[in-house]
Amino acid sequence: MASEGVLLGMGNPLLDISAVVDHAFLAKYDIKLNNAILAEEKHLPMYDELASKGNVEYIAGGATQNSIRVAQWMLQIPGATSYMGCIGKDKFGEEMKKNAQAAGVNARYYEDEAAPTGTCAVCVVGGERSLVANLSAANCYKSEHLKRLENWALVEKAKYIYIAGFFLTVSPDSIQLVAEHAAANKKVFLMNLSAPFICEFFRDAQEKVLLYVDYIFGNETEARIFAKVRGWETENVEEIALKISQLPLASGKQKRIAVITQGADPVVVAEDGQVKTFPVILLPKEKLVDTNGAGDAFVGGFLSQLVQQKGIEDCVKAGCYAANVIIQRSGCTYPEKPDFN
Repeated sequence: MASEGVLLGMGNPLLDISAVVDHAFLAKYDIKLNNAILAEEKHLPMYDELASKGNVEYIAGGATQNSIRVAQWMLQIPGATSYMGCIGKDKFGEEMKKNAQAAGVNARYYEDEAAPTGTCAVCVVGGERSLVANLSAANCYKSEHLKRLENWALVEKAKYIYIAGFFLTVSPDSIQLVAEHAAANKKVFLMNLSAPFICEFFRDAQEKVLLYVDYIFGNETEARIFAKVRGWETENVEEIALKISQLPLASGKQKRIAVITQGADPVVVAEDGQVKTFPVILLPKEKLVDTNGAGDAFVGGFLSQLVQQKGIEDCVKAGCYAANVIIQRSGCTYPEKPDFN
């Protein structure tokens, strides 16, 4: 049974602005499917254009927040999970607070006076998604908020701490604080490669924190970029997962487990110099709504079993179950109760 506050997440809370678009729209804003990037000047008009579409939806998102919400849903134990990130003092921020509360997550948002709540454009074509994040307030998270007694208490209480790689662009010092705390207190620290641009352009920050990571998640594209920037001469995901699991560890850390998803192909798990693969639940194409949040949901499902000290096979099964539910719905949303045993 998972105790209250057993799992803590920290990241960028973003409101997803999701709509079905066409290839011309992607070309217009120079974006690619199955990618996640940070917004530049040229992308800013896109948010209003998406908002004006008849099929637009507003869904509480942000990678880490999605994973924590899914873990909370799978656990069905009120307050088993906590979350921290920065929002603005605005309508979207209020929406975010309501959503977290409804999900049963104990969210402690730092509220920025000046910046608006961050948004993420989710452009869906044929069920595949392209993400463009305009971080705004999410980019203003400060470690001072983390160090406040009432917030650091959440870190103290947690036995598992998960942070997506996206937070490396915002508050690497906050990540370092919790990573060192986890190492010193024999807690489990988990991270995600999150996106090709993180592996490419935030390599140093990623490398520094990877020393402390017990479980690293990612997908096949991110894994291949991770390998490429290090000059590993392989595209083989199993080989890459193994190499990532064997990268150096901070003192006090026993081992690292790498978990790489590959869409409809098997999940790759590298641990103790061995690689195992686990098939995913296949979905007929006509049931696919969109892949937005699939990777986040996988992590959430995985975490829900890990915090109950289940074995890796059960964790992967739960991850696959959660991802399968989420891709049949718009955004990272789920029915009232899980049907997983």
